This record gives sequence, C-alpha cells and structure tokens, in this order.
Amino acid sequence: MSALPILMYHGLHASPRSPGRFDAVYSVDPVQFGQQLDWLRDNGYQSVLLDELREGPAVPARQVVISFDDGDTSNVEVALPMLLERGMRAEFFVTTDFIGQPGMLSGAGVRTLVEAGMGLGSHGRSHAFLEDLPDHRMFSELRDSRQRLQAIGGRSVSALALPGGRGGERERHAAQALGYRHLLGSVPGVNRPAGVDGWLQRIPVTRGLDLADFAARVAWRGLAPRLMQARHHALKLPKRVLGNAGYERLRERLL
Repeated sequence: MSALPILMYHGLHASPRSPGRFDAVYSVDPVQFGQQLDWLRDNGYQSVLLDELREGPAVPARQVVISFDDGDTSNVEVALPMLLERGMRAEFFVTTDFIGQPGMLSGAGVRTLVEAGMGLGSHGRSHAFLEDLPDHRMFSELRDSRQRLQAIGGRSVSALALPGGRGGERERHAAQALGYRHLLGSVPGVNRPAGVDGWLQRIPVTRGLDLADFAARVAWRGLAPRLMQARHHALKLPKRVLGNAGYERLRERLL
C-alpha cells in the first residue's frame, strides 16, 4: 500500500495587499500553488476526499489529500477555480467564528465550496487550542462548529483538523464521540490510507517553498522532509516551556 500525503494549506495571497488574511509563513503565492497542482497532476497523483479513502486494486497508486485551514476568502476566490480547472478537489477546514469576518469566507462561500464538490470539515469554533481548554469548553468547540457547518453546508461533517495542531487522546475521544471520523493534526509526515482511526499527519506547504522541496515533501524522500520533521520536534521544547499562548506570542514577534 502506498503512503498517503495530506497537504496543509491556508490562504493563497500574492502579497500582503491581496484579499484575505495574509500570513508571512503560510500564505502561498497563487502562481506557486498552480505549479504545485500541475506537478501533482503530471506525476500521477489523484486528489481524493477523506471519505473516499479506501484500499484495494482499483485504488489509484498515488493519492493525495489537499487541505486548507481557517476559511480564508481566497479559498473560494483563488483556490476553488484553480482546483476545478484541473479536475481536483480539496478538503476545507473552516473555523466557524471566522465566518463572515473581514477576509474570511461568508456562509455563502462555504456553500459554494460544498456545491462544487469539495470536502467540508471543522477547524474548531474559535480556533482556540483545544488542549488548553477545560473539558466542557473543548467539547463545545467541537460540537458547536460541527453543528453550524452542517447547517450551512446541508450535509454531515465527518472531519476535524486541530487548530494549531494542538491535541491528543482527550480531543480524539471527544471528537469521535461527536461523530468525527477523520482527525487531522499538523505533525509533518505521510500516512497509510487505512489509518483513519487516529490522528492523520499532514505536510505543511509554506510561502516560498520551491518546487523541488515540494516534490520531496510529497514523495517523502530526501533530506528536505527529514529537516522539516526535525524542526517540528525541536519546537516541542519551547512550546512546552512557554505554553501555547507564550509560544504564539514569541512566533509573532519573530516574523
């Protein structure tokens, strides 16, 4: 069975002046995004939705899940037409308190994604780091966001992407009790398609990533993905020492 890469995007912005919420790390230039999609297509990768993951001889040898977090307006205005042009699909994980805010998707935008055949998942209600919350607040973040997305999209929501990638066993059990079946974190790596009961790993796609490094991450070969994984593990110490809130404040000052 081949490995399954799940790519993690956020917004697509040519510059800080582009519509949406620009992020110096995670805002990918639309030109580069198009090149990345073309590389996937030209190298035999087929984009699939999480509910379609399965095993067997009829399954394409190279599957990839393309995902977007937060719900930036560029998801509809930029990413959607580029995906449709190439016959590709993606999963969109929306933070429901962000809906209707400046630079973010409206309810109509969320419905546009659903009507276009894209996947819709939860990214929490407020984008709070779930592992920092007491049980009742963590549970309401998962429950309320799922209910609102189902009301807007008119279909069941079965996938959750952890805000900030922060969460573990407590969050997994709560999510599964609420009906989530696909649980995504932010640990760099690839997955086996059968491993949908635990946290699925994702590969972050960042601004300025050259095509050679993108290809190495998708194929999970060479030095580039190992360095990315090593960096992720190295950051665990400052996160543990400073706490999630302190670490995020430090990150903002360093950008």
